[in-house]
Amino acid sequence: MIQSRLAGFWNGIGVGCVAKAAWITLGALLLTGGGAAMVYQNRTAPMPEGQELYVRWEKGESLRQALTQLEQKGVVKDAEVAFLASRLKNVPSPKRGTYQFRPGMTLDQVFRSLGQPVRRMVTLREGRWIAQIAQDLEKAGVCKASDYIRLANEPSRFSNMVSFPLPSTSLEGYLYPDTYDLPPMLGAEGVILLQLRTFQEKVVSKTGVEDLHNRVIVASMVEREASDREERKKVAGVIQNRIERRMPLQIDATVLYALQEWRVLGQGVVRTVKSPYNTYLKRGLPPGPIGSPTLTSIEAAFNPAEHDYLFYVARPGKLHYFAKTYPEHNQNINRARAEFRALGLGREDSGL
Repeated sequence: MIQSRLAGFWNGIGVGCVAKAAWITLGALLLTGGGAAMVYQNRTAPMPEGQELYVRWEKGESLRQALTQLEQKGVVKDAEVAFLASRLKNVPSPKRGTYQFRPGMTLDQVFRSLGQPVRRMVTLREGRWIAQIAQDLEKAGVCKASDYIRLANEPSRFSNMVSFPLPSTSLEGYLYPDTYDLPPMLGAEGVILLQLRTFQEKVVSKTGVEDLHNRVIVASMVEREASDREERKKVAGVIQNRIERRMPLQIDATVLYALQEWRVLGQGVVRTVKSPYNTYLKRGLPPGPIGSPTLTSIEAAFNPAEHDYLFYVARPGKLHYFAKTYPEHNQNINRARAEFRALGLGREDSGL
């Protein structure tokens, strides 16, 4: 009876009068006698203890709608009475996000939770390809790997959500690596949209879209090959020089992408992998990016260093020796091997 009267009362007043009306209504309840007060206390008492649960609101909810959902989930006993109590405490409506509740919480605890969306920071590392990112997300409890892979291969689903053109078959290379707030229930679609919008903000706003796809392809290889900022530009310059001379790029990372596994390639293996991504067998750029590059690598791809180098080899310290001729390159290989041996590092550490 009280619930239906309250609902009718609240529906008939303006928003500006809500707080004042809440005090009047509560005062009226208490003045009608101890019976009404007892009913109020009963309707605001905690529910029986239960398991913690998450609720996600994508566009934010009115406070009344949020409390109604919490009543349906057994967190609050009476949404209308809870709404009355919330007006007395100036509880704000929940914003977009994921929230954690538990049956058995007091109303004050529920109100505090409504103002504290769950935050879960997850780092999506640079250079990793879609399947690797998917596994990272599943391990972090963000979403199923299969959902992420499926949606990452449906670019058209996101084409109207960003302001730059997306490739037609895969979002590989455009899923920006960063540390994100990925709360429970966000889902694979929410993660991908965050990554694309971060790519738009951090990359497209600086580079524009002209020749973007080819530059992202180059950047994805640079990301896997070099760590040092200046060396990334030098590696991008080597890639450009070899393409201009119609030399195969011969980048191991493209073969590993074709295999979809990250490991040391045995001697001669690179020539046995039949794939358009195998840059030992195919001249020019691979058909698409091989992972998620950072802005630093993308900037290197847009502004490669000008030089005559055609070769490079890894040396200790995540740096490289660069060479203009093949004999010089062989000398650098022997030099780098000796340095790795002196440090007690094997071939798996050097990549040689």
